[in-house]
Amino acid sequence: MSLIRHRLITAFQTQFHRRHGHLHDPHVRALAWLLTAPNLLDARAQRWHGAIAVQDDLHSDAWLRALDDNPAALHAIVNERPTARLGRYAEQLLGFYLQQNGRLFATNIQIRAGANATIGEFDYLLHDPVGRALIHWEFATKFYLLESQRAVPQADCFVGPNLADTLGAKMDKIMHRQLRLSHHPAAQAYLPLPVSQAQALVKGWLFYRDPAVALPSVMGVAADHCRGFWCTGEELAADVMYGEQVYAILPRLRWLAPTRLPIMETLSPDRLQTALSASFAIDPAPVLIAVMDRHDGGTGDEIVQEISRGFIVPDDWREQAAERVLIGMR
Repeated sequence: MSLIRHRLITAFQTQFHRRHGHLHDPHVRALAWLLTAPNLLDARAQRWHGAIAVQDDLHSDAWLRALDDNPAALHAIVNERPTARLGRYAEQLLGFYLQQNGRLFATNIQIRAGANATIGEFDYLLHDPVGRALIHWEFATKFYLLESQRAVPQADCFVGPNLADTLGAKMDKIMHRQLRLSHHPAAQAYLPLPVSQAQALVKGWLFYRDPAVALPSVMGVAADHCRGFWCTGEELAADVMYGEQVYAILPRLRWLAPTRLPIMETLSPDRLQTALSASFAIDPAPVLIAVMDRHDGGTGDEIVQEISRGFIVPDDWREQAAERVLIGMR
């Protein structure tokens, strides 16, 4: 099966381009993904006990279109505190949306018990519909690769590209610690109103060596989550469709939304392999690429759009990831 051409079950890129293809500003496109992409976790799954936030994006399209026409206010927020951290960047984007729509009470409120003891941080405190309480949202954007030979995958089998954590460890941290922050005695001094709900909003992409893998419902991952592939550079070059596409290496702050760009900014198959080799020589971290398809952007310029994406990993990454999975499951 060709990883490049396989639509990875959900064909999310096609849906995104159909709905948001008219958006040109990269920050606005990233925000559109945050607002309208499927959640990573299934809000209906029993294991989350109703603690998954559900967004109402029914009225976001017109607002996003107007923002794309005049994105200066969003750019000001992003440029006020430049960051190379994808999580912080995503927090800036979502915080802007919540503020513009009158839902945001406060963001990034650190809770301390004494001068040197930080207990935790409220990502977002939102007004509840009645105005008599606050809603705590814990927000995360995560990217994990499934590395396991198990017949039935588990959450700890999903490993971050930098091997620092697993999906299972992240969910445990959110559910068992971060969402309980309002119950800590030290938090009361920071809360002018009681917290009526604490919920997790988790967006992201999961990447598979075998795109046909289906996850057990008990895991609590949304069936329509955004999917990609992962493989080594040699395996990518052996794909039957490899020579027929053009590619883009996605910098970290462009990992959220499916990308679109002029064809002159893409890489041929040979140039991609050269770029991957150069990247791995400096840093052994996996590289996220987008597989591009030709598209008429409507301006007479030749524009290409992402049709699938995948992490290209160094040759020894799989062995290291397998060790990380074993550690996480002990």
